[in-house]
Amino acid sequence: MLRRTLSVLAAVVALTATGIGHASAATESEGRGARVLDVMTFNIHHAQGTDDVLDLQRIADVVRRSGADVVGLQELDNHYSGRSNWADQPAELAAMLGYHVVFGANIDNEPPAPGGHRIQYGTAILSRYPITESDNTWLYKSPGQEQRGLLHATLDVRGKAVHFYCTHLAASSQTDRLQQTPQIVDRIGNTEPAILVGDFNAVPTAPESQPLQTSYTDAWTKAGHGDGMTIPAEGPTERIDDIYTTDDVKPVVTRVLHTDPTASDHLPVISRVVVAP
Repeated sequence: MLRRTLSVLAAVVALTATGIGHASAATESEGRGARVLDVMTFNIHHAQGTDDVLDLQRIADVVRRSGADVVGLQELDNHYSGRSNWADQPAELAAMLGYHVVFGANIDNEPPAPGGHRIQYGTAILSRYPITESDNTWLYKSPGQEQRGLLHATLDVRGKAVHFYCTHLAASSQTDRLQQTPQIVDRIGNTEPAILVGDFNAVPTAPESQPLQTSYTDAWTKAGHGDGMTIPAEGPTERIDDIYTTDDVKPVVTRVLHTDPTASDHLPVISRVVVAP
């Protein structure tokens, strides 16, 4: 089994020599051995770019060009308002890309008229692989703060269950974030193999980041190339968009993507990871 895992790692090194690309050939050749996945986190700002243009296709293009197998997205509208043309953004992105999708509504209000769509805003997971189960857990919220959540999808990656989590922590309350990160660690528990992505609204050295830093592998610290800054997109100075993995998932190379810095106010982060057999 060790020899097979090492052969997968060798293939990954070869594929990443010139940057992250799609690893399907390597993974398929390994049958039921270790799985290689390209995983991404991307806060899309309801597809309104830094140029103030609403363009969901531009978001889909960034994902497609990245070759990502699984993507955790934050700040999606689902029939939310005129700012996004009342669109079901998760479903439209999935259709554009041909991916499976689940959506976690953290704002979930009654429809404006009987029989209409609920007004929703939250996070989503897009996956090339089938999603067999999903759930969304609301996180701690103090009075006056926006509801945030932890979206979980179980992926069937060629017969192996891989757990993928996506979150978006409180933007304006460190008090809330200090409650939310331990809640996430508790919710994930001993689940293996697991990948957690999100907009954490805190740098890795912040107090609220420490439960994540001590419980998981920080894909950037382990395998990052460059400075890791993700916001503001057109001149990033902070690293708040991150990918974490449990012990059965090994980050090999992690990068911030600068392919279209106008698509959102955040830059996406992608990591190639090896999931143990």
